[in-house]
Amino acid sequence: MENKKVMNRWLVVVGAILIQLALGAIYAWSVFTPKLTAVDGTYQFSAGEAAWIFSAGLFFFALVMIWAGRKLSTYGPQKLAMAGGLVLGAGYILAGFFGNSFITQLIFIGIIGGSGIGLAYVVPIAVGVKWFPDKKGMLTGLAVAGFGFGATIWVKWAGSWGGGLLNDLNIAGLDGVRSVFLLYGVIFAVMVIIGSLVMKDPPKGWLPKGYTPPPPSSTSATGSVEFDSGQVLKTPQFYMLFITFIFSALAGLMVIYCIKLFGIDALTYSKLGSLDPSNIDYQSTVKWASAIAGTAMATYAILNGLGRIIWGMVSDKIGRKISIFLMCLIQGIVMLSFYKLGFGTTTFIIAAAIIGFNFGGNFALFPAATADFFGNKSVGRNYGLVFFAYGIAGIVGPQLAGVFKDAAKGASDPSAWLTPFIIAGVACIIGAVIIILAKPPKKA
Repeated sequence: MENKKVMNRWLVVVGAILIQLALGAIYAWSVFTPKLTAVDGTYQFSAGEAAWIFSAGLFFFALVMIWAGRKLSTYGPQKLAMAGGLVLGAGYILAGFFGNSFITQLIFIGIIGGSGIGLAYVVPIAVGVKWFPDKKGMLTGLAVAGFGFGATIWVKWAGSWGGGLLNDLNIAGLDGVRSVFLLYGVIFAVMVIIGSLVMKDPPKGWLPKGYTPPPPSSTSATGSVEFDSGQVLKTPQFYMLFITFIFSALAGLMVIYCIKLFGIDALTYSKLGSLDPSNIDYQSTVKWASAIAGTAMATYAILNGLGRIIWGMVSDKIGRKISIFLMCLIQGIVMLSFYKLGFGTTTFIIAAAIIGFNFGGNFALFPAATADFFGNKSVGRNYGLVFFAYGIAGIVGPQLAGVFKDAAKGASDPSAWLTPFIIAGVACIIGAVIIILAKPPKKA
């Protein structure tokens, strides 16, 4: 099988990136939150309500991914990816036509859109690992890099490119938010369907030229031993990965949700000494702070994509466990400092970049670690179980920020953000300690 003519495996990477560019829609949510939460705007959502739409999307993304991983072999990767694109697109299109309230946006963007992402997300990872058993870290990084880069495109296009779709777009009499939902829904569906055309498993027994699978080892996880889902759930290593993923992901998801809101608060307060709307310079300062926060948000998204590739490649060299340890440790230190760093334009953007870079690493390192621990061939099924940690983090992270912000009830300083950032930082450091203690699992 080694020399049999097969599809160029790099086409899988191209298709994976195209799919993930569309699936990264969920990370663009923060570009909509200022419009949705504006006290004098059309929607007037609370910060908590805006966070719940985002959290619902993340939760159903992770929940549906468990089912998708189990059904991957039944329906095949192409059909599953196409279904994901259609469901994701439908969610956004429906939100465009009918998303005039919190409940309808929660259903269409959060539940339906998130479910579509969950259907398609596992496909490029599961297919890619089979085509690249020799470069798992690099592959998983490349395969999911589009998720982070996609957020940059959708954020900048909606917020600032060409004046910003949110400000200028008007489809069928809909306001800017719902017009963008409608346009994005069509684009997402088309991109995922095109990318799914190359989502095919390699022929049975195929291996890359010159590659010999490593033998099982008692000292390092190689992916040579296959665990079924029941066996995975009986290992302490699963729960160590799961808890570490929750702690690491909640920090990045918290920042994705609140980076623009926090940036506006911190930078405005830094310049004016208060958040007093009666100040004559308040509106112009908020506009300036919003632009800086938008740059930080886009920088976060770009580094999120790069972090997936670079952390994946680093882990191929130094190992998955050490890589996750370093990623969590660095993230914890930066999160503990994020509140103070947010008051300076340069430090705010740099901190956002580091957090985005480390957050992106989760999506290269945890699927590769799942393959190492529980088997390369079973990663599509088993990673869904590990990835549910992301769904939990998607509720805990944004809700922590939203609850503390709402509790401040419009306080004249941004100190409401301090406590959630400290909680996230401590959680990341605990995750670093947990993962460094993990050893390769032994099959009973």
